[in-house]
Parts: sequence; structure tokens; C-alpha cells
Amino acid sequence: MNQNEPASRSAGRASNAAWGAFGYVLSGLAVYGGLGWFLDRWLGVSFLLPVGLILGAVLSLYLVITKYGRTS
Repeated sequence: MNQNEPASRSAGRASNAAWGAFGYVLSGLAVYGGLGWFLDRWLGVSFLLPVGLILGAVLSLYLVITKYGRTS
């Protein structure tokens, strides 16, 4: 067994967590921003896109903190 093996596993887990957090934030912005854009077009208003983007950012950051913010 190689001594560097546990360190590489730890680095791999950290990389996976970072990409997972990035995916949560990006998908939150895309989903809620898209919903805001759709509602803007449908209702003929112009304020729901920024509201959707902010809501998506807040909710996705909440998910990232609850999932990855804890240490075991």
C-alpha cells in the first residue's frame, strides 16, 4: 500500500465536493432564472428575472451549505 494513496483519495473527494457545489449553484441560477425569465415573458413584466436569479442563488447556496458545510 502506498503512503500517498489516502492523500489522493482526500484530494479527489475535495475536488468532487467542489464540482458538486458549483453544479448546485449553477443549476439553481439556471432553473430559477429560467423560471423568472419565462414568467417575465408570459406576464409581460420585467422584474421577475432578477428575482428568480437572486432566489436561485440564495436557495442553491443554502443547499451547498447544508450538504457540504458540515465536517464529519
